[in-house]
Amino acid sequence: MSSVAHALAARFRTCEVTGLKVDWHAETLVKVNAVVAVVNFLVGIIAAFGLVMTRWQAVHLLPADLFYRFLTLHGLNMLIFFIIFFEMAVLYFAGPVLLNSRQPAPRVGWLAFGLMVLGMLVVNVMVLRGQADVLFTSYPPLQAHPLYYAGMILFAVGALVVTSLFFATLVVAKRQRTYEGSIPLVSFGALTAAIIAVITLLHGAAIYIPTLLWSLGLMNMDPQIYRMVWWGLGHSSQQINVAAHVSIWYLMAALTVGGVVVNEKISRMAFVLYILFISMASAHHLLVDPGMGPAWKIWNTSYAMYLAVLASMVHGFTVPAGIEMGQRLRGYTRGTFEWLKKAPWGDPGFSGAALSLVIFGFLGGITGVTIGTEQINIIAHNTLRVPGHFHTTVVGGTALAFMAVTYYVLPLIFRKRVAFWGLAKIQPYLFAVGIVILAMSMIFQGIFGVPRRHWDIASANAPFQIEYHPAVQLFQATMGIGGLLAIAGGLAYILIAVVSVFFGRPFRLADSQDRSGVPQGVWTLPAQVHRGAAVGAVHQTGTPGTVILVFIFFGCFILYYFANWKILSFVWKVG
Repeated sequence: MSSVAHALAARFRTCEVTGLKVDWHAETLVKVNAVVAVVNFLVGIIAAFGLVMTRWQAVHLLPADLFYRFLTLHGLNMLIFFIIFFEMAVLYFAGPVLLNSRQPAPRVGWLAFGLMVLGMLVVNVMVLRGQADVLFTSYPPLQAHPLYYAGMILFAVGALVVTSLFFATLVVAKRQRTYEGSIPLVSFGALTAAIIAVITLLHGAAIYIPTLLWSLGLMNMDPQIYRMVWWGLGHSSQQINVAAHVSIWYLMAALTVGGVVVNEKISRMAFVLYILFISMASAHHLLVDPGMGPAWKIWNTSYAMYLAVLASMVHGFTVPAGIEMGQRLRGYTRGTFEWLKKAPWGDPGFSGAALSLVIFGFLGGITGVTIGTEQINIIAHNTLRVPGHFHTTVVGGTALAFMAVTYYVLPLIFRKRVAFWGLAKIQPYLFAVGIVILAMSMIFQGIFGVPRRHWDIASANAPFQIEYHPAVQLFQATMGIGGLLAIAGGLAYILIAVVSVFFGRPFRLADSQDRSGVPQGVWTLPAQVHRGAAVGAVHQTGTPGTVILVFIFFGCFILYYFANWKILSFVWKVG
């Protein structure tokens, strides 16, 4: 064997659980991106505590300047840095690892990681120094220090390089035939996320470069143009999350219960619909902007946008249907819901992914489609309903899915047992319950007209008085309680992840007598049953439980959607 072949062989290890060949460079890049993501999550949680305790009017912790600084810090570290660093880890996992391929240009990967870290540090320093109190959206005429925009550009360039490396991995794997047939569905979902990331980051470059020049006094900036182009970044960046966490749903279904892909062509087509139409949903942030005509607004929020909604509904059926079929293939065939009752709810990987699916679908999906309707948007725009909605999607959906997959990444990639296993079992429930209470409290406050982004909802120093419905005080309290529960769940996740990575006990499959700290799916990877009779019986039965759950979803959606039209009719005061 040549020295080159020896060097290539030394780059790989064979995973004793999955049998995959794991490139050392890819594995290390997964680790460092995931670790930095968790650090950013901690920064975001610290800021979240200040925000919750300030929005809770009875406590009102922070003064106005610190409130907006913490709001900027929270938005950037949660919506941008935590999620995108984790998504870069997902790309390295779904690329070289799942495809049994080598990592192309690992030094370029480290360069990209360095650019992202440098950009993140510069942005956070500017925010903490009080030189970028411009919130997540940084709308002109609010202006930050030029280094703030330079840091965002550096971060975006680094992320764009990582997505390019993912595309290169697909080419290398195809040429070297490291997999058979089409790329796995999880990798296809990651490809979707990467394509949306390119669209998103190009929007970011198109707006942050001129904004940097504006902050240097070298050109003027039209706020309307800024808002239109920026939302191609601001909203679309969250659609990278959607493609990524849906991919994780499919992955966790397979790892935890041997979930089946019901129809791979349909699932892949749903991912394609994301690429084609998901960015159109950005328009719902501009529905009150005078620069956009009614035809543009109606087209973007009433017609083609719903093709992206269709994609989410497809995944919302195929993922639980795949779980149901996987469970039935494992022998849980009694009645309509034995598969659900006997699911491994004590496995934080499974429970986290399942809760993510429910919160994202029932709460995030229903509220998102509703406030994205042009007519209804007028009563929801810039109220607490908006952050209530995206806490169910980005936090309850994406962050919870990332937490779930972490419990399998720790033994499979870091090769460590999960620390504080008893706490890990309840952590997804604690976080999910907190987020649901927080988000629903925000949504109900928004229905009563409570504004978002406002330091003092009572407007105590204003020349006018604002009186809210008495129920607002109740929802303020439940918002605070839910926020504290979610923060506790988030801190528990960070504690578990940090202690596991740096101080955790090593994991080896040979140590099967001691199963503590390792999810059940790792010890017994639930291989799908391929016996013809069993498969035929399951296919004949179908997925009756999932069908019932889908109809419950549609019932909730219809009720909430038409309730909003009824609320809208009160505004007109006709008759």
